[in-house]
Amino acid sequence: MKKKLHPYSISRPVDRRSFLKGGLLAGGAAVGAGLLAAGPLARAQAQTQKSGSLKAGDVAILRFLAAAELIESDLWAQYAELGGIGTNPPIEVDPGQTLNNYQVALSNLDSDGPQYITSNTNDEITHANFLNAYLESRGAEPVNFDEFETLPGSTATGSSGKLRLTNLMNLNVDTSWYVRYRSATNPDLGVTFPQAITLRGVTAIPRTDADFEGRSNPNFPGNDHIQAIANVAGFHFGYIEQGGSSLYAVLSQKVTDPEVLEITLGIGGDEIAHFLEWVDFSGNGVQAPVAPFKDPISGLTFPNFFSPLNPLIQPSLIFPVPTEFKPNLPPVSIIRPLTDRFGGAVATIKSFTADGLFIGQSQQFLNKLQAMAVEADSAVRLA
Repeated sequence: MKKKLHPYSISRPVDRRSFLKGGLLAGGAAVGAGLLAAGPLARAQAQTQKSGSLKAGDVAILRFLAAAELIESDLWAQYAELGGIGTNPPIEVDPGQTLNNYQVALSNLDSDGPQYITSNTNDEITHANFLNAYLESRGAEPVNFDEFETLPGSTATGSSGKLRLTNLMNLNVDTSWYVRYRSATNPDLGVTFPQAITLRGVTAIPRTDADFEGRSNPNFPGNDHIQAIANVAGFHFGYIEQGGSSLYAVLSQKVTDPEVLEITLGIGGDEIAHFLEWVDFSGNGVQAPVAPFKDPISGLTFPNFFSPLNPLIQPSLIFPVPTEFKPNLPPVSIIRPLTDRFGGAVATIKSFTADGLFIGQSQQFLNKLQAMAVEADSAVRLA
């Protein structure tokens, strides 16, 4: 029996205010390069789903998006358990309830950060639930990854202790997106971008209660060790949501059914809204008063990106800088990448795997996910 996710909520309100780098790795083992090219390509464009009248290509797209949203729901639930706060809308709680040091560190990046984390989590869960329900309503098979929830998560106070689909405690966070959106060059034209900051083999959540402790920082509440973990999370938030923004934009170009297009454009717009918040959020971790600082335990250093100022990593540049689209046309501010090669389903799984999200996962899970990605990328919009 498939499990329906429910929006995660915890009980303290807060006032609101104004890839492709690396190979397919899991648990340190390389996934064969043939996986990308192998497997039956979807013949989606030539077939019609017998029940519900959806083209097979549209089904493949929706099933992959449901899979991606289940992955996002799992990782965001881990963030919400330890760093989220409140519900949307807020509910009344005991006035004496206090924040843990991870929530404090996240609040140093934005005072509403914990609320945003909970809201983002709720959004992803609704996306997964809706896409699966819609698939069923059109006579197609929903996606269920319950059998792959096998990874141990954090044991820090606040964690549910349940087994997970994704890993957040040994990440290689790709921060090149931070440079890409400040550059006037387009990744779809073959341009590559350096890392804004190197974050390899890092945790984005407290692993145990020991991670809540550390040397006090006189510049802001909390301590340098847990602040470093929160800063990693901030860049990871942006990495995840920029990937979703491109994925929906790429797959929307392949959709045939008007109602499916309505769905992909609508959810894709929400992913962009998430992304823009985390652009601002991550940038607050690399400027005063938070930065510069060094985590005395891990040795991870966060410089002040304003000193010296480099426009390619300038924290106050929040919106996408206009970029080239094609020769003889002026620059335009757009989501990028917008092509299969760099932003499609297969590219997304390759990037997620290189990120470390699937360290410890089974080959069966990786094979299933890859096959779904190949089918989604193979879909073609029909007249």
